[in-house]
Amino acid sequence: MIKSNFVAIAGNIGVGKTTLSKLLSERFDWKVFFEPETKNPYLEDFYADMRRWAYHSQVFFLTERFKDHLRIQRSRSTCIQDRTIYEDAEIFAANLFRRELMPARDYDSYKNLYSAMVKTLKRPAMVVYLKASTWTLLSRIRRRGRAYERGIDREYLAQLNISYDNWIKRISEDWNVLVIDTDNYDINKDVDWLESILEEIKARL
Repeated sequence: MIKSNFVAIAGNIGVGKTTLSKLLSERFDWKVFFEPETKNPYLEDFYADMRRWAYHSQVFFLTERFKDHLRIQRSRSTCIQDRTIYEDAEIFAANLFRRELMPARDYDSYKNLYSAMVKTLKRPAMVVYLKASTWTLLSRIRRRGRAYERGIDREYLAQLNISYDNWIKRISEDWNVLVIDTDNYDINKDVDWLESILEEIKARL
């Protein structure tokens, strides 16, 4: 019997986090907490006008992710989270600020809120980082055809990729991190490759 743990599935938009989360849940009967993108009332507005809606959208995600993290901490089951609160703050919000799409006043307010939240949280037992090139991400995003994602540009994804790589380097010194390059694989079709990933995740716990 696998002991109770918290597995975080991290990665850029369109990389395959939700697919892997579902597969892990089905294979090992783990409880999964999906990314709440379909419930975010600001998301469509955000992609249409990032500067106007960046703060609102990011605070929504931060709040939902925080609530899920607390539920995970209380759970006695092994849990999977499709993107974490750490990524929201240290990658997405930070990137919006660097691109001048979130004003300094809003970003400072956001960081203060995040700092207060994160002090109450226990880090994941394991972070599985799915990575892919910008062109691979664009191809997958277009293939899945979500209307609100049509405006995502290549440079935005490229900057997020850089931020993800830097974040993973930082946390790898102290956290249990598994990096999986997905460029040359299809998570829905490459059965042998996927099987090896599922077993490695289980073993590393």
